Amino acid sequence: MKGRVLLTGAQGMVGRNIREHALAGTWDIHAPGRAELDLTDFSATLSYVHRVQPDFVIHAAGRVGGIQANLAAPVEFLVTNLDVGRNIILAACQAGVPHLLNLGSSCMYPRNAPNPLGETSILSGELEPTNEGYAIAKIVAERLCRYIRCEQPELQYKTMIPCNLYGRHDKFSPEHSHMIPAVIHKLHQAFQMQSPEVDIWGDGLARREFMYAGDFADAVMHALDHFETMPDLINIGLGQDYTINEYYETVAAVVGWHGHFRHDLSKPVGMKRKLVSIERQTAWGWRASTGLSEGIRKTYDYYMTEYLK
Repeated sequence: MKGRVLLTGAQGMVGRNIREHALAGTWDIHAPGRAELDLTDFSATLSYVHRVQPDFVIHAAGRVGGIQANLAAPVEFLVTNLDVGRNIILAACQAGVPHLLNLGSSCMYPRNAPNPLGETSILSGELEPTNEGYAIAKIVAERLCRYIRCEQPELQYKTMIPCNLYGRHDKFSPEHSHMIPAVIHKLHQAFQMQSPEVDIWGDGLARREFMYAGDFADAVMHALDHFETMPDLINIGLGQDYTINEYYETVAAVVGWHGHFRHDLSKPVGMKRKLVSIERQTAWGWRASTGLSEGIRKTYDYYMTEYLK
């Protein structure tokens, strides 16, 4: 084994994709569920970290959801993510864990920051209101890692910011899902019911960057092997984006639905564009390998064979 890893959020989409990665077996990964490790309890978290004594902590836990979920429960998205981030990072620090990989979110970027979104633009402007609480919590976790590293350079606590993710083990119910799994669920239902029309929120021209979660897991595993050369703060993305309309069209082609789209201009759409800069990622030597159609097909296969069963 290369070393011992404590993975938070092991039951979530990112955590499960990390555990399924081909190289996961080369590490001794401890992947506790909520019943075993309550990250909202600092004393319990510190005790667990002391007991496991990991070489690495990968912090992938958090309360996540799409626009609807964030708008419905902003207090929970702020407080829960603030608590779990603070607790695991400070517990790792107090226990002397030498390496911590904190997973952020592209929601951390200002709503009006120029695209591609460069890492230095964090805190340079107003956040997107539809997920502001979640973004604030993620920014606090990134800054906490930075401050610890400044005070104790021997503790290498770094943050990786993925673009939007989708894939196996995603959430597909509309009240909890992000865009691609929500669209897969919506268009599958339309196909089953032979619905001739499906709504798209807004005009569909907003642009988004979505990476297949299996690729992001590969970036995380690459980080474990190349942590010293990884920048302290790094985006992980594709370097290209698509319109909401294009995502709907790609999912429709995979599902086999051939109806018409209707744009509901009364619905919120969030930022007009959110494409992360991959300049640091490229220099670090990693890139994604799964194309959009392939990733959506893999995700739809998971939805059909495992999620719906």
